[in-house]
Amino acid sequence: MTISEFPKDKKVYLFELDDVLYPKQDFLLQVYYLFAQFLEFTEARPISAEMTAFMKDTLLSKGEEAVFAATAEQFALKEEYRENFERLQVNGHLPLKLFLFDEIKNLFKELSASGKQIAVLTKGNPALQLNKLRHIDWEGYDKKLKVYFVDELAFRDIEPFSYIASENNVNVEDLHFSDTNLTRKKP
Repeated sequence: MTISEFPKDKKVYLFELDDVLYPKQDFLLQVYYLFAQFLEFTEARPISAEMTAFMKDTLLSKGEEAVFAATAEQFALKEEYRENFERLQVNGHLPLKLFLFDEIKNLFKELSASGKQIAVLTKGNPALQLNKLRHIDWEGYDKKLKVYFVDELAFRDIEPFSYIASENNVNVEDLHFSDTNLTRKKP
């Protein structure tokens, strides 16, 4: 689905976070930078620039899941640094804001002007997702934004869509969930 195909007849619009509202790579690259800076300071080795570049290349060629292991092997890191790497993702303060896709900002503007409710429904570690949310430049859209964490609701045995519909006094049919990138053009 693209922005032009986006349904405008619902009452509540739910969006996944990563690669839907903003490019997840922007978050990851900043975490990699922070991790490399941490290691350079901790081990007193001038490796930050090289490590950040290596982590970026690994992300692009092998994917997010391969980054730590490949970096640990390449730079002879102790396994105990994995905890620091994961902690930075959850608690790290990014040096730069994360920016919404332009198409999403336009869509939010249109939906808000029509009186529609906008919310985030995100999957994954709630603490990690919350850290990402804190670093997004919402341009004011966060003032009325509700956030729901799939994993937190599942832990409490709550079905997300029924719960969200009930909380917003609408039917489940009045919800629309976008979990794919609306900014990509179809081939």
